[in-house]
Amino acid sequence: MRCYVLMGVSGCGKSSVGTALSVTCDMTFIDGDDLHPKRNIAKMARGVALSDADRAPWLARVGQTFVETPGPVVIGCSALKKTYRDQIRRAVPEPVHFLHLDAPREVMMTRVARRAGHFMPVSLLDSQYAALEPLERDEWGREIDIARPYSDVIAQSEACVRETMI
Repeated sequence: MRCYVLMGVSGCGKSSVGTALSVTCDMTFIDGDDLHPKRNIAKMARGVALSDADRAPWLARVGQTFVETPGPVVIGCSALKKTYRDQIRRAVPEPVHFLHLDAPREVMMTRVARRAGHFMPVSLLDSQYAALEPLERDEWGREIDIARPYSDVIAQSEACVRETMI
């Protein structure tokens, strides 16, 4: 496998884990926030949750980015619902592996509240948890417990990539 998605609610560490994997596993990291249409960023910054229709062009762009990026690549993308992950998989003509960076809601509320300079307000976290559908048995992926120390999160993520990378 060469295509990986770091998924989870806002503030779960998609960018920091993706950056670490780009170094430890010699892969390209792309922050999914950079693939959002500007109107999506503006909407979230106003505290308004995205609809499925808002997410559709973003998810298409995530899939297309996998296709256009050579070599191993990891993209940070919330991919909260199975239908969103299915849309990404349909766009990519090879397997996509999902690493779900997960922690209890209370842990995430604290993290997001402490995060400075990000467009996503803590007020939208509940809507993300309401939409979140854990990985199902038929999906290639693994849950990573991000309530653990950061070094453990990186080690778990790296082990997953190394076990599955072709």
